[in-house]
Amino acid sequence: MFKRLSKKCKGRTLSIRTKLSLSLLSIAAILLISSVITILQYRSMSNYVSTLIADNIRNINYMERLADDTHAYNAQVMSVLWSEAHGDLQNIDIPELDIQSDLAYCDSLLLLSHTPEIRERAESLKRSFGVFSETSKLLPQAIKTPSLNTQEWYSMHLQGPYDAFRRDVFELNTLVYNALQANSATFDRGFYRSVIPGAVAIAVGLLLVLMLLLFASIYYINPLRKMLRGLDAYLNENKKYSNVFEGDDELSRLNEGITEIVNENLQLRKRVASLKEAAQQQGSGNNA
Repeated sequence: MFKRLSKKCKGRTLSIRTKLSLSLLSIAAILLISSVITILQYRSMSNYVSTLIADNIRNINYMERLADDTHAYNAQVMSVLWSEAHGDLQNIDIPELDIQSDLAYCDSLLLLSHTPEIRERAESLKRSFGVFSETSKLLPQAIKTPSLNTQEWYSMHLQGPYDAFRRDVFELNTLVYNALQANSATFDRGFYRSVIPGAVAIAVGLLLVLMLLLFASIYYINPLRKMLRGLDAYLNENKKYSNVFEGDDELSRLNEGITEIVNENLQLRKRVASLKEAAQQQGSGNNA
């Protein structure tokens, strides 16, 4: 069975239309495949890096909200404890820290931490905030204790956790900004890497187009021009048509057909000429 198929394939000749169609389809296939690869690669890279960048931006926003809330609370505490009306501390409104919302920000920072270094710093930030929030719960009791110097109490108990929390916020913010810059650079590099297959495919496509033009010029355009020159020489100068080139497609068969027709026409012309000459000789003999 395979031998029969191979014999059939060997016996069949490709037509001009088939050759040109296969050439153009191969170029189109290369461009299509490379375009699909480029789109898929860029989409995959874009989705991954865009997610990281979005998470970095959300981390920055969460840290800003957490830092602003804690800073505002600390400023209110210092305003109360350092107010001139020291004797009226028992009647003032005691500042309160929104611990639940701030802990939710800390959990969100942990959830969106994609590197071990950022996650470790986010865990440290949550611990330092936990110490600060637990210490802030002692503020009402400290204010209500008349014999307690609240400013010294703040310096000894609340200022240290607050400073540690601020250091963690600053360090985590630095890490997240660095990660954001790295992800942005990765996005730029990934964009150019995803464009490379498309650029290569375009270059290959142009090369194939040039090769196709060269192929068509050598095997089709030049033979056609030779055939036209041979026909002009036959029609205008009565020369013999002799144009031979290799090939097994329609162009070769056309050339063979033209050669055969021209040769038959030449033979016909010779016969007509010989008949005319014989007729003229016979006519001159009769006249004599």
